[in-house]
Amino acid sequence: MTIKLDVVTAERLVYSDEVDIVVAPGIEGELAILPHHAPLMTMLHPGELRTRKGTDEHSLVITGGFLEVRPDRVIVLADAAERAEEIDIARAEAAKKRAEERLTHRTAEVDIARTEAALQRSLARLKVAEKIRRRQRPIV
Repeated sequence: MTIKLDVVTAERLVYSDEVDIVVAPGIEGELAILPHHAPLMTMLHPGELRTRKGTDEHSLVITGGFLEVRPDRVIVLADAAERAEEIDIARAEAAKKRAEERLTHRTAEVDIARTEAALQRSLARLKVAEKIRRRQRPIV
């Protein structure tokens, strides 16, 4: 038994497939959605959105948004989303460093909330990229 998942941003359809389970970063912790889940609408935090279909697992990074569970599908309306293989690690590292420097050397024009949000987004990207990199390492 599966459920249809669509991950959408303002720019594109990032992911669409029938899956066995969806695990999303809800505002109060991780949220697992299985087929026949009760209808639900919730906000999402930046983090990893995981799916499983049989033995295949996929990871995406979302930077926040909304998740809606309907009787026949799950829809994620993400502020931004990237498949794990699309993550630019160098760019995420640079964004993390920039945000950390701004938080360390605060000035009057630094918007702390926006800087902390940028830091959370870059950390989520790096976490997913590292997880995928570990999965792809050959076992010796």
